[in-house]
Amino acid sequence: MHLPKINIPKKYIKIGAWVLGGFLLVLVIGGIIAYNKREALLEKMMAKAIAKADKDYGLDIKIGEYGFNGLNTVQMKGISVVPKDRDTLTTINDMTIGVKLFPLIFGDVKLSQINLNSGKVNIVFRDSLSNLDFFLKRKKKDSTENKSKIGLGDLAHNLLNQVLYKIPDNMEVKDFLLNVNDNDTAKLTFLTTTATIDDGDLNSTILVNWNEATWHIKGTVKPGKKQLDVMLFADNKKVELPYLERKLQARFSFDTVRTEMKNADYSGDNFKISGSWSVKNLLINHPKIASNDIIVPDAKIDADMLIGKNFVALDSSSTIFLKNAAIHPYLKYTLSPHKIYELQLHAPDQDAQEVLSAFPKGLFESLEGMQVSGKVRYDLNFYLDSALPDSVQFNSSLTPMNFKILKWGKTNLQKINSDFIYTPYERGKPMRDIMIGPSNPNFTPLSDVSSNFKNAILTSEDPSFFTHKGFVQESIRKSFAVNFKEKKFVRGGSTISMQLVKNVFLSRQKTLARKAEEILIVWLIENNHLVSKNRMLEVYFNIIEMGQNIYGIGEATRYYFGKRPSDLNIGEGIFLANIVPRPKIALFKFRGDGGLKDYLYPYFKYIGNIMARRGLTPADTSGYGFYNVRLREGLRQYLLPDSAKIDTNAFDNDDPLPAVETQDASKNLFDRLFGRNKKDTTTTQPAKLDTAQKTKKELRQERREQRRKEKEKEKTGQL
Repeated sequence: MHLPKINIPKKYIKIGAWVLGGFLLVLVIGGIIAYNKREALLEKMMAKAIAKADKDYGLDIKIGEYGFNGLNTVQMKGISVVPKDRDTLTTINDMTIGVKLFPLIFGDVKLSQINLNSGKVNIVFRDSLSNLDFFLKRKKKDSTENKSKIGLGDLAHNLLNQVLYKIPDNMEVKDFLLNVNDNDTAKLTFLTTTATIDDGDLNSTILVNWNEATWHIKGTVKPGKKQLDVMLFADNKKVELPYLERKLQARFSFDTVRTEMKNADYSGDNFKISGSWSVKNLLINHPKIASNDIIVPDAKIDADMLIGKNFVALDSSSTIFLKNAAIHPYLKYTLSPHKIYELQLHAPDQDAQEVLSAFPKGLFESLEGMQVSGKVRYDLNFYLDSALPDSVQFNSSLTPMNFKILKWGKTNLQKINSDFIYTPYERGKPMRDIMIGPSNPNFTPLSDVSSNFKNAILTSEDPSFFTHKGFVQESIRKSFAVNFKEKKFVRGGSTISMQLVKNVFLSRQKTLARKAEEILIVWLIENNHLVSKNRMLEVYFNIIEMGQNIYGIGEATRYYFGKRPSDLNIGEGIFLANIVPRPKIALFKFRGDGGLKDYLYPYFKYIGNIMARRGLTPADTSGYGFYNVRLREGLRQYLLPDSAKIDTNAFDNDDPLPAVETQDASKNLFDRLFGRNKKDTTTTQPAKLDTAQKTKKELRQERREQRRKEKEKEKTGQL
């Protein structure tokens, strides 16, 4: 196919040539004028920038000398940046900066070159102050005005561009030191001996803590295309930060970490950033996460992040890979008009053994070595509108397909089907071994437990125990709502199945790993019918803590009432069910004459009425046996006087003494999330009782004396 030839009259060609020539002449003349005036323009621009930094941020910036070095490069020497009333932040001996001319015409400052020779950034934290505080000093009215004019997506676009524009096409940095001094207790130094960018290829060598380790950052950077692919690793060892261990009692290390940004542009009205992040042999250790090292051999996320006018989201097109297992996450955080939290996880049908093998090492110790067959699928949906917390949505389902357990791991999950030894722990220490079986005189078969206790505890703890599969999603959903409204953890969603697994198969350590392991073991037991519901309840009744060093319904009924479990009346059954959540304060619920304190009466009416409506006990207008509960006479001598008041909220399931806790305003975010190490906790004066004026030490001595007398009576057959 031949295109027709277009004939343009010569006069139009001449006119175009004259116009273009005139335009070029203007540019040349303007360039000559600008070139001759550039020193004055630079002087004016520098003075303006220094004045603005002082006005907006309180920064004292000094430059020994500066001037043009070539057509588009500026050389500066003797640079210092000092925040007002703070330590010096930055000093640089010699730096040359080059900018691209064409973007400059449109007001965009894009760096083409950076050469830096010998510089230092010194970050100092002193108590609640630092020499980075100036970041927070910008006028509040400016930030509010910007928020009203620009959405989060546009803000992210602008910020990303500003960052990318500062990445030069060519760079050479020598001897640049970053020093972090945190209250003189945790120090960290990074000395970049060399860092170069040559036509997009990045290479750097960084000495950490004066030759403790040598790190490298390598990869490619293409800021013009909004692309980068960089990797961090160390010479002959892991990348680790002892700073975190000293500062936060946490260990964190990895072999390599890689970050890739593939694209960043608008997708409709939202700003979209696509990329990936991966890590090899990640190690995490913190006492609130797990009691041992958690190791992730191979993890990667292919992420699509969406930033809209009022939200930030990780799109469902993203994929998290753990070895050969994959899961698709969706997270969205909406800021206005009120905060909304959304989380969805979807793991499609995949090999169950691949999923099990993908779990980080050390996360599920009792299951390590387990072999399974079949497939599993997982889905989770969570939605919480802060304006309507009671309408929170929560659904979670792990669906098995031809799933079978072929081999146990470290723990046989069916061990409780026969006699076994149970060892309760207090503050991480074993109390004593208890045989769960007929050879123990206190062991009580389920058939010998009074229905009054059985029905009371099922009503109060887990009404749907015989119908659920280990979890009650409605209970968990309500827990989210209550805890969100209270701004603290006040309600859990544990079932009897979960409590049983926690006590029999796991340590009593309160860690995230232990909770995750508990959930998985419950699912394995319930969905594979490894233990019958009756046997689970029987074991639960025989190991449940029901007082100071009192375990199981057999010990409890003899201790409090001098009875057998089969002889409990309705009031005694409700009382024993009442003390299960907080067993160590059981004796504080009795008056000196052995009767129950009046504040418990509404609880008896509440539980009793529920039981009556369900046909579990006759209706009773006199308190469902409240007045018939009488503490065994042998224990009444150890009760505190009725005039003594004690804060029972200070007792929890793991600590028999009142807990004294102080609010420390200086705690950082990590401390608030995970808690300080005990050796760093500030102690306060011993708490005193309201009217009895007894210290914790006096109470402890009284309880020790009480236990001593009880043991003496046990030896003489009086108990």
